[in-house]
Amino acid sequence: MLSSFPRAVRIGALTGSLLLAAPVATAATRPAASPQVTQVSLTPTTAAPNTPVAAQLSVKSSACVTVASLGVGIRDAAGNNLDFPGGLTNQQICSQGVTLTTGTRSFPAGTYRMFGYYQELGGGWKNLPEQTLTIAEPPLVVKGDRLGPTTAEPNTPVAGQMTLDASKCFTAAVVGIGVRDAANNNLDFPGALTNQQICPQGLTVKTGMRSFPAGTYRMFGYYQEQSGAWKNLPEQTFTVAAAPLVVTLDRAAPGDAAAGAQVAGQLTLHASKCFTAAVMGVGVRDAADNNLDFPGAVTNQQVCTEDVTIKTGTRSFPAGTYRLFGYYQEQNGTWRNLPEQTFTVTGSSTADPAAPVADKKLIWREEFDADVAAAKWNKTTSSAYRYGTYNPDDDKLDRIDPQKVAVADGVAVFSAQASTFTLPSGKKAWDTGLITTENTAERFMVKTGDYAETRIRMPKELGAWPALWTWHQGGNEIDSFEYHPDNPNLLELTNHVVSTKPLPQKYWNDDSAVKPGEWVTIGTHYRANTVDWYVNDVKVFEDKAGVGANWTAYLILNLSLCSGDFHPGPRGGTVSFASDYVRVYR
Repeated sequence: MLSSFPRAVRIGALTGSLLLAAPVATAATRPAASPQVTQVSLTPTTAAPNTPVAAQLSVKSSACVTVASLGVGIRDAAGNNLDFPGGLTNQQICSQGVTLTTGTRSFPAGTYRMFGYYQELGGGWKNLPEQTLTIAEPPLVVKGDRLGPTTAEPNTPVAGQMTLDASKCFTAAVVGIGVRDAANNNLDFPGALTNQQICPQGLTVKTGMRSFPAGTYRMFGYYQEQSGAWKNLPEQTFTVAAAPLVVTLDRAAPGDAAAGAQVAGQLTLHASKCFTAAVMGVGVRDAADNNLDFPGAVTNQQVCTEDVTIKTGTRSFPAGTYRLFGYYQEQNGTWRNLPEQTFTVTGSSTADPAAPVADKKLIWREEFDADVAAAKWNKTTSSAYRYGTYNPDDDKLDRIDPQKVAVADGVAVFSAQASTFTLPSGKKAWDTGLITTENTAERFMVKTGDYAETRIRMPKELGAWPALWTWHQGGNEIDSFEYHPDNPNLLELTNHVVSTKPLPQKYWNDDSAVKPGEWVTIGTHYRANTVDWYVNDVKVFEDKAGVGANWTAYLILNLSLCSGDFHPGPRGGTVSFASDYVRVYR
């Protein structure tokens, strides 16, 4: 029997279904691809048990799409829903991305599946890729920040010190500092701490003292957990060896003399550690290297870290130029020479030291060979201080005490100590030394064209503020120098006479010329159109401002104490500096 179906239609051979020819899609009829929402990042990956934590989810879409909701889901091992609160609703997501920060919630210890999710406007839910969220106590991390000492003298008791911190607070059953020698013998420092809490803010441990023979050791911090487990912190090398002896010459004298005049030699020196010199004296050599040493060398002289001064007997020299130096003999018989300086002997007994500026003659001098004379210096008051003896307006703790300037061995020592006097600011003053040519019988003043110079030994103690400066009628101030040991190699050189802003000033820094405890020569040439500063006879600054044609002022040499506002204040004990001389050339 013939089929009645048209040829374009046939019965499916296997299914019996009607198969129709599918229409062919064209670019005009093909549906647009759905926007793809992708996850950029999801945090956190870890957290502490039972500690509230928020999640952060960043997503983006290939094309802008609005989702009904966006959030962060959590499932535990049993599949329970523990989602983070605080999702977004009706949120548009585009190619630049969206970041969601959820509300917080806490979780018990365990491992969780975490994922971003969103709901389409049509109601369909979509989950983004999962990652693991681990809830567990973070491991304890103990870190040693500092450990000392790194060196010591053989057979000399020394204490250990360690600073350490922990990632979270815990109590160590024991904490101390261990030492092992080359054979791994235990030579720990005594005085370990017990039941000591260590937290993130850190802890400093100081042990008892012990000594070690010469050698190289391994040193480390250690602690014991409450469980009994011992933990060692990273090791460092601890070297026990005799430190080299360094002897420093601070000052040698004389620098000049007159031919045929009897003069004595003098040395001021200190050492890096105490030692006893079998012999110590002052050597002199002429141009032919003949030995013309000063007589009266001292024997068995102890020298320590503080300055010591020795004086020889006297002798005379013919006119000429000599090399002068200190020397000492060690107990083992070895001879050591200290640095040389030039010693000039002139044919005239009236020879004066020269200034580094031309055509100037010495017209006024203070060599501090005797006590400070009242005719030349006023040690009690200064008009530069508002209250005469103290001046809290200038960030100073000074209270002038005439007893704090003492002359010995050819130098003036300015010292300062804490006072019982209370300043108007409420701070305790420091009794300190000052000398000025103001209100004296001489009433000596420097004037335009003069060159003033001093040689000083810089202070070592924080809070010290020595200066050579000028003052007259409430001003006329030129600071030949100001110095603060917290800037150990820096001199402040300032012209306060002019009214320009900023003031003509230089912070002159030289670690070879300016050092705490060392001597330096500083001079100032007060010229009408420029003030020039010299350090060790070398010009270091021209301010191009000057003092004008008719400038005059008194000299002030003093030790101030910082209040702590701009430089550290004094820490206690005695603060001091010294001056070898003050000279003025005209």
